[in-house]
Amino acid sequence: MQTEIVFAGFGGQGVLFAGQILAFAGMDSGFKVTWMPSYGPEMRGGTANCTIIIADEEIGSPLVRHPQAVVVMNLPSLDKYESTLPENGVLIINGSLVNRDTTRTDIIHVIVPANEIAEKIGNKRLTNMVLLGALLVKLPVLPMSAIDDALKNHLPERHRKFLPANLEALKLGAAFARGELQLESVSSETAAETHAPTAV
Repeated sequence: MQTEIVFAGFGGQGVLFAGQILAFAGMDSGFKVTWMPSYGPEMRGGTANCTIIIADEEIGSPLVRHPQAVVVMNLPSLDKYESTLPENGVLIINGSLVNRDTTRTDIIHVIVPANEIAEKIGNKRLTNMVLLGALLVKLPVLPMSAIDDALKNHLPERHRKFLPANLEALKLGAAFARGELQLESVSSETAAETHAPTAV
């Protein structure tokens, strides 16, 4: 088994952080993992993406041409990565910043109003965790509990007070992807903190 996933967006959206947490979760679950970040020289506001591979045997190369899943956080990322997915691949779209649907009819996809969900539970910086939660519903490469544990085990000490908000964002993203959540039902009281950690 080898699963290849790309997170893509722009600097400041927490693209690399989301991928890193997924990689930590895979590693803690006993899998072989790679996490390869890439970002533009302008950093915040520039392009950012990362590739995660989770496998049960040695990984030959961290380079990926046709990932099984792509999470796109903005329109340029959808334009770039949409065509790289194989048939039956998984595409998670941040509908808050992408103004079109996919042109593919041979893949699994979901459009998530991730910014709005994140803002309703406390802060738009949680957008990355909302989308990660949605991804794991459509591509259950790891159980949600593994992501929860990775956050608990690897979140920097200075950010540990933000753990409940991150866990809530994961849960709500998953609920939306399962069709169990309407945006209007999300309360701003579900997250006590007003900030959450990200990485560019």
